[in-house]
Amino acid sequence: MRKFSFVVRFFPDVLMFLLLSVDLLAQPAKGKLQKAYQQFQSDPQLKHAISSLYVINAKTGQVVFDKNSQIGLAPASTQKIITATTAFELLGQDYQYKTIVGYSDLPKSHTLAGNLFVKGSGDPTLASFRFPSQNKNQFFESIFQGLRQKGIDTISKGLVIYSDGYEVNATPGGWIWEDIGNYYGAGSSFINWRENQFDVVLSSPDAVDQSCSIKKMVPDLSSHLTLKSFVTSAIKGTGDNTNIYLGLNSDSGFIIGTIPRGEKEFTISGSIPQVETFLADTLTKFLVSRGIAIKGIASTAQNVGNKNDLNAPVLTTQLAINYSPALDSIIYWFLQKSINLYGEALIKTLGYEKKGLGSTDIGVGVVKDFWKQKGLDPEELNIRDGSGLSPQNRVTTHSQVEVLKYAAKQSWFPHFFAALPEFNHMKMKSGTISDVKGFCGYHTAGDGTQYIFSFLVNNYNGSTSAVVQKMYKVLDAMK
Repeated sequence: MRKFSFVVRFFPDVLMFLLLSVDLLAQPAKGKLQKAYQQFQSDPQLKHAISSLYVINAKTGQVVFDKNSQIGLAPASTQKIITATTAFELLGQDYQYKTIVGYSDLPKSHTLAGNLFVKGSGDPTLASFRFPSQNKNQFFESIFQGLRQKGIDTISKGLVIYSDGYEVNATPGGWIWEDIGNYYGAGSSFINWRENQFDVVLSSPDAVDQSCSIKKMVPDLSSHLTLKSFVTSAIKGTGDNTNIYLGLNSDSGFIIGTIPRGEKEFTISGSIPQVETFLADTLTKFLVSRGIAIKGIASTAQNVGNKNDLNAPVLTTQLAINYSPALDSIIYWFLQKSINLYGEALIKTLGYEKKGLGSTDIGVGVVKDFWKQKGLDPEELNIRDGSGLSPQNRVTTHSQVEVLKYAAKQSWFPHFFAALPEFNHMKMKSGTISDVKGFCGYHTAGDGTQYIFSFLVNNYNGSTSAVVQKMYKVLDAMK
């Protein structure tokens, strides 16, 4: 502090020159942004829309451009930067989920008299195809080998998938019926499997406007789920225009929409309902195939309450522990591929680790409290979930820039920055839901000036691809 006072006292002209130089450097970008933004706003596609753009100089914090930065708008998946940065801060970049397999009753004569328990912790990566270490066969094999080492070849009371400290509702409030049955609308439970995703393979006839049949589901969910297809064939090149309508805990659903004609195998993806039951049955079948006799019926159990619930089973013997990849790896895919499941798992994990209950609402409270402590008005983060999928979310561009500015000063920032995708030759997170488009991130201009920005548009008309190109033209003013 004394050193800074010394500089101000004896070199006021130098200090003024430096501040003036910074301001002059910002002027060209400011003028370009103003011109580009005015042109953007006057476009017919924005006639009934509201938009906000907030840009600061990353080094000085000086505001370069501000339009509607205090107006809460639906952020779509740009909201993921808020979940990711909070998780880095409160969980740590090395945080790992643990899925524990074990039992409470001591075995006798190669027989486990009680249940075999699989305790979930909300790991969104279990059996995910993105991580070689999470291969489902490795997880299953580790359980089998644990039983074998203990000399157990019979389980009397079956397999139980359970957890304590997680809410029953896997899907956040505010998600819409049209989204929930599809892979991007998979809810996050205390146990997740294959990213809670399954594929439906459809076939279509050569003619247009004909019925398209379901050939198979991968994995095979036929014993758990009945799906009906009301899909019809459309002209070539129209792509996937289907929606799967499937309740979270239902055993039946339907598919509507169109796929191109003449497709022998056309794959769409949905979210697995009752994923805990499906995993219990799948693991039971695996163990039986390896010679373990299981006499009881596979089931699930959930203690809804604090993670230290005294009624939860106590695993006196642990056969296997599956560790997830570290948080920095999870967030890499979370931001790169915008995986909603990961965001919902992380928001519940924040609630679980900080407040003892894996609940979306409690996790949201943790996020808002954290940023309030950092000086942000909680009302700028009017969020309902961890991924941005809910159209009820409202976030300001000012808050997003403040979050990004904070992130840039943290030790974990290189991992966060690397996780951001690249669009329009800029490192930024994109977001898209119905009539909503957004971008927020970082950019270094040709002259070396570093910017942090957030750009949100709500209620535009016309195609998303068209509005994206127009948003790029505005952002190009920073280049």
